[in-house]
Amino acid sequence: MENEKTHGKLDEMPEIARVSSKGQIVIPTDIRERLGIREGSVFAVSSIDSDMVVMKKVKNPVTKEDLKTLAGVKRAWNQIERGDGHTYTAKEFKEKLRKNQSKKV
Repeated sequence: MENEKTHGKLDEMPEIARVSSKGQIVIPTDIRERLGIREGSVFAVSSIDSDMVVMKKVKNPVTKEDLKTLAGVKRAWNQIERGDGHTYTAKEFKEKLRKNQSKKV
């Protein structure tokens, strides 16, 4: 089982953030600490449908693997929206993403 302190809980209430006039969003402190986010951290950002933004902490420069992971999350969310979703632990989900990515390479 994955460490909840490191990865958070999927059923916990999300925190609310506002967008500033410059388009900036503050990531809550506890999330920054869990993920090791510091000034200068780099993220790949994508939108899903019309109301969701997904961010993935990536290395600088961004690797193909980072972009593939983000695309996999987007595909998974689209399945959930269609009602084709399944429930996985974070560990199972990451393993499934890795398997799907290796099939496409």
